[in-house]
Amino acid sequence: MQSEGDAIDHDGLFKELIQTFFWEFLELFLPETLEYIERGTVTFLHQEVYSSIGTEEKRIIDLLARVKFRGEDSYFLFHIEPQSSARARFERRMFCYFARLFEKYDLPIYPVVIFSYDSPLVEATSDLRVEFPDFQVLQFNYRSIQLNRLRWRDYLEQYNPVASALMAKMQIAPEDRPRVKNECLRMLVTLRLDPGRTEFLSRFIDCYLRLSPDEERLFQAEVDSLELEEREGIMQISTSWMERGIEQGIEQGIEQVREREVGLVLRQLKCRVGELSAEVEERVRLLDFDALDNLGEALLDFEELSDVTAWLRGLNKR
Repeated sequence: MQSEGDAIDHDGLFKELIQTFFWEFLELFLPETLEYIERGTVTFLHQEVYSSIGTEEKRIIDLLARVKFRGEDSYFLFHIEPQSSARARFERRMFCYFARLFEKYDLPIYPVVIFSYDSPLVEATSDLRVEFPDFQVLQFNYRSIQLNRLRWRDYLEQYNPVASALMAKMQIAPEDRPRVKNECLRMLVTLRLDPGRTEFLSRFIDCYLRLSPDEERLFQAEVDSLELEEREGIMQISTSWMERGIEQGIEQGIEQVREREVGLVLRQLKCRVGELSAEVEERVRLLDFDALDNLGEALLDFEELSDVTAWLRGLNKR
């Protein structure tokens, strides 16, 4: 069984999924919002970047969608934040995002987080409270979609392209991985989407359900048991994008994303502690995606170069 590689651009894949299938995403996870949204009015705003107060550190807000209230000449924003790793005090970050966006746009904001990590399985926090014994100052909430707490079997009959992709990230027993991949692709065949969107979804599924040789044999047995039309559809989906070298393109694009993230973290470190030694810079360049994200959080507390080297030494002990 393949573990999720550090080379996967999790945020990029999830953002593309939601932008491509925005309405289907709402239908699957937030159907109640469709009762007051004007269909067809979604506008995706430019990615937001802002500096934390008193520092040069940059924050990037992943996805902002402006939609219109049904029957009204007014709008609101969906802030949708894919989160591929568990983070302490994440609810504070979400509140800071909310405050900055509310200040800038002066529009109601509907915050949503998609937790896509494999562990922990404990329910993620979805609110922030500031209160005193006699007075509640703040109650901030955001919608939490925690995929590892959702059962893939509950989504088998949805026939929704987002479901076909995200079943691959839901709660799956190890022995069920071949069947889940089969069911994801089977749903994709049934949806009969255009080739471009079918290709993207098959790539998404394969990124998160890359099977071992033994699992591949079980997967093939599952496929062979299907009706001819479904069997041929799955095999066509499974092979067409690979034949065109898409996997190589994914790897190249991911490496470019990683280089940008490394550059950002290095610039932030230099702003905090000054020039870095060649050894420290090289060690930062070798970090994987998750370690880079963790360093981006930790550096807020750094004051000198020794803080960086101590953090890197601690990383080797974990």
